Amino acid sequence: MSLYARFQDKLEAILAELVTEGVLPDGISTRAVAVEPPRDASHGDLATNAAMVLAKPAGTNPRALAGEIAPRLEKLEGVTAAQIAGPGFINMRLDPDIWNEELEAIIAEGGDYGRTPAGENARTINVEYVSANPTGPMHMGHSRGAVVGDALASLLEWAGRKVTREYYVNDAGAQVDTLARSAHLRYREALGEDIGEIPEGLYPGDYLVPVGEALATEYGDAFAGAPEADWLPVFKPFVVEKMMDMIRKDLALLGIHHDLFSSEAELQASGKVDEAMETLKSKGLVYQGVLEPPKGETPDDWEPVELTLFRSTEFGDDQDRPMKKSDGSWTYFGADAAYHYQKAEKADHLVNIWGADHAGTVKRVQSAVTALTGGEKGLDVKLVQMVRLFRDGEPVKMSKRSGNFVTLAEMVEEVGKDVVRFMMLTRKADAPLDFDFAKVTEASKENPVFYVQYAHARISSLQRKAAAAGLDAGEANLDLLDDVERGLVKQAAQFPRVVRLAADAYEPHRIAFYLYDLAAAFHASWNRGNDDPGKRFLIEDQPELSRARLELARAIGQVLKNGLAIMGVEAAEEMR
Repeated sequence: MSLYARFQDKLEAILAELVTEGVLPDGISTRAVAVEPPRDASHGDLATNAAMVLAKPAGTNPRALAGEIAPRLEKLEGVTAAQIAGPGFINMRLDPDIWNEELEAIIAEGGDYGRTPAGENARTINVEYVSANPTGPMHMGHSRGAVVGDALASLLEWAGRKVTREYYVNDAGAQVDTLARSAHLRYREALGEDIGEIPEGLYPGDYLVPVGEALATEYGDAFAGAPEADWLPVFKPFVVEKMMDMIRKDLALLGIHHDLFSSEAELQASGKVDEAMETLKSKGLVYQGVLEPPKGETPDDWEPVELTLFRSTEFGDDQDRPMKKSDGSWTYFGADAAYHYQKAEKADHLVNIWGADHAGTVKRVQSAVTALTGGEKGLDVKLVQMVRLFRDGEPVKMSKRSGNFVTLAEMVEEVGKDVVRFMMLTRKADAPLDFDFAKVTEASKENPVFYVQYAHARISSLQRKAAAAGLDAGEANLDLLDDVERGLVKQAAQFPRVVRLAADAYEPHRIAFYLYDLAAAFHASWNRGNDDPGKRFLIEDQPELSRARLELARAIGQVLKNGLAIMGVEAAEEMR
């Protein structure tokens, strides 16, 4: 158990005592109580907001309640002082031995430091991400959602959840018909026909050339002059599978592998949409009605058509939503509701990674999940903003329909998997991100990928030099570490807490931020040796001090490696 978790448990025990003694009321919630680093490191080692958040439900003032809590904290083993600050915060100072023990724990736990094992009753979470239409190869626009989703799935596993990584294949609808028609054109081309210019409305990309060739190999000229009704139902599943093979290969370049690929066509064929509809009907949540006209100027062709509507306003949506069109076919929302119903049958909670252009559909789908599961299951949606790609200072435009775009494969080939993955996590998912090919490969502090990788590579180099000099043998006396070095231990010790908080918030970018700050602190400590040889990590005529600093470096390197593992990024042993 990490240091922060241990002291959280000890504080919870103290609060339970205060309930027993009548200082705090029975049933009081301590959910918002935290043990965390103080905002100002000079104030101590740990801080708690317990008195601040519990005073009101306890019917007292924060400083008075802090006066009950602080003396008990001060009696805990390893706590040298517990002082009340401001309106009622409590700052604690710890014996240096506590930090020495935590450093040793980092080394001992190694690759598991910061990880919570998934117990038998661990919460199961379905994370759906990417889910791009199978109409072309992965491009730069897909990469961010792919990385955010994959890193989030890894983060949740580190925090003790059981995770299913899912991809929803949109293989039903008009876009798949268009794809099959585009492939049919390439099929005729593969048979030797001069197809001329690609007609407007079809996908013109050369990525369909090998698909056309595969169709020609599979079917010969059987469908060359056949009517569309004959070849369309045959070509659609064939072409979708070929495109999904391409997508899987593209995602593998980023180290992304889904556990499950769910087909929209199979979902509809299985009757799951009808099942979802019947479930909602049984709850009185579906009716026949007419939607209000669109807000603003009403289109000339708008007609008050009776539709099958879901009462999503009962769950906080701004209007009821159609599940069926006037022709009896399912709406996108109707199919989405059934798909999420299917996912909720196997998971305790659902998380979707969607592009920001889907923001308008979030509330309605969340409403459907709540309605279909009786409120027992929930859906969180993380919206991912666009990536703005620059090359030579000029923005690069992308259009799948025109065939003019930078593919994910091209991007990984140029800068590498690790650069792409790290950079996609250097901003909050809902903030736009600029990806400049020149900046992401430069060796500078402004490039977070390089800066963090360089810290780990420095530590790896340090260990090799220590081994060559025979300075890595023998027990380390950690009492020799100075205040700056002990500050590094304190920062490293925050890692398990950062993992937990990031997982609870579904925000994997917090790991990238933390690693950058830890790397910066390590580089600053390292650079002290440039001006003062006595501050260097390895000093050949001071083996005891060198061993202590080497142990510190090992711990920092381990935490960097663990954090990078969550992000799906390799920890560099040396910089090229």
